[in-house]
Amino acid sequence: MKELWAKIREALVSALPITLIVYLVALLPDFSFRSTEMISFTFGAVLLVLGIGFFNLGADIAMTPMGAHVGAGLSRQKKLSLLLTICFVLGMLITIAEPDLQVLANQVSSVMNGKLLIYVVGFGVGAFLIFAILRIVFKQRLSNLLMLFYMLLFALALMLAVNENMDLLPMAFDSGGVTTGPITVPFIMALGVGISSVLGDRHSQENSFGLVALCSIGPILSVLVLGIFARNDLSYTVSYGSVEGDVFSAYLENFGHVAEEVAIALGLIVLFFLICQFFFLKLPERQLLRIGVGVTFTYLGLVIFLTGVNVGYMPIGYKMGTQMSALHPALLVGLALVMGILVVLAEPAIHVLNTQVEEVTGGYVKKKSMMIGLCLGVGAAIALSVIRIIFDFSLVYYIIPGYFISLALSLFVPPVYTAIAFDSGGVASGPMTSGFILPFAVGVCVALQGEGAVLRDGFGVVALVAMTPLITIQLLGFKAIVSNKVKEKRAMQRILQANDEQIINFI
Repeated sequence: MKELWAKIREALVSALPITLIVYLVALLPDFSFRSTEMISFTFGAVLLVLGIGFFNLGADIAMTPMGAHVGAGLSRQKKLSLLLTICFVLGMLITIAEPDLQVLANQVSSVMNGKLLIYVVGFGVGAFLIFAILRIVFKQRLSNLLMLFYMLLFALALMLAVNENMDLLPMAFDSGGVTTGPITVPFIMALGVGISSVLGDRHSQENSFGLVALCSIGPILSVLVLGIFARNDLSYTVSYGSVEGDVFSAYLENFGHVAEEVAIALGLIVLFFLICQFFFLKLPERQLLRIGVGVTFTYLGLVIFLTGVNVGYMPIGYKMGTQMSALHPALLVGLALVMGILVVLAEPAIHVLNTQVEEVTGGYVKKKSMMIGLCLGVGAAIALSVIRIIFDFSLVYYIIPGYFISLALSLFVPPVYTAIAFDSGGVASGPMTSGFILPFAVGVCVALQGEGAVLRDGFGVVALVAMTPLITIQLLGFKAIVSNKVKEKRAMQRILQANDEQIINFI
């Protein structure tokens, strides 16, 4: 119980800043929020704190150990074909069950079959999970694979332009963040740690990261390929309706939907783990009981958290976007920057990532440094998204230079920073981004450019949130290199100075 209260206190500190921003905006004279909207948001904020607390505790005692045990257990079988087959099936099952992917499929149903999209994206994640495992097995540098696959992405994007379906580009890059949700990230990251602990060498520290980075590429490729063959005009209808009437009934109805979706997604992971337990893990009963308690906490946390975001935060985010669009552009961009910095603190999977990074690297990469890099990166992403909406230009002008800089930095920084940075991109674009920031961006876009421009300008914010941490985290690595060289130079100067003094004294 002490651990739970500690997690809830941490969640309160994380969620408080973005909640206060909403209350402060509501007090401004030019903004109007109905009493039911503020009551719904307040209740959603309480659920957000409780959900993050339960989820973080569950991830610590269940999701991370489950992934690590499965990864290590599969690796000990010394059968590469078995390892790759099971990881491919795991990647597909988790992705097909991801609730956010269902939402994406519904939004693009006018140009492509929703079920086809889900299965193709699931295949993409499963296939790239195989690439990620092979990288660990054969100890390949992550940056080489990233350059290869992102060049392929840009080539497919050009084909999309030839077919005059460029409005799908933001949706395609957003899909990479959508499929790496809070259910899959802790498990997949821990899977990498478990596999590298058995198959890795002295470089296993850096090899344990990178699974999320590669798995985020598969969905983008899938949607780009489907977009190339799309023939219809893509239309989008805004659906961020505010709560009308009974707030409690709205929450209760959404709670039932979310509970079912999370049960399916989490149930597939648990079933997969139990199959592995039966055949080769053979963990003791006491350890299984602890994992079972952790899964319960994870389930409750995600259901509570997602319910609060869906009912309390989505409508407020959209309305804030529509009303804040009347502000001076410079002020709007500044507020977007602040919101981006604060929303990272409330992303549940971010805390899992930062803790795991510090543990795996033995303190080489600090949690505080990670959080600063992510806050600056996501803040910049939201500000850049608002600038793009205001001036109405293509996402390509951000994506190509951004990934070029990211891949160029990977040639100069320690490989562990590159792996962590590209994993961070997938983790940072979590449910708070899609549940609060995306509706905010859509609201700004509807007010400034009209509903017809939402797919072209409103979407893409998740893609930028996934991209900017690649630069900021790797810049931390570059800073570490410079600092180490300065320290080495100073140490050498002290040694030379000491030697000179000894020579002088000797003379």
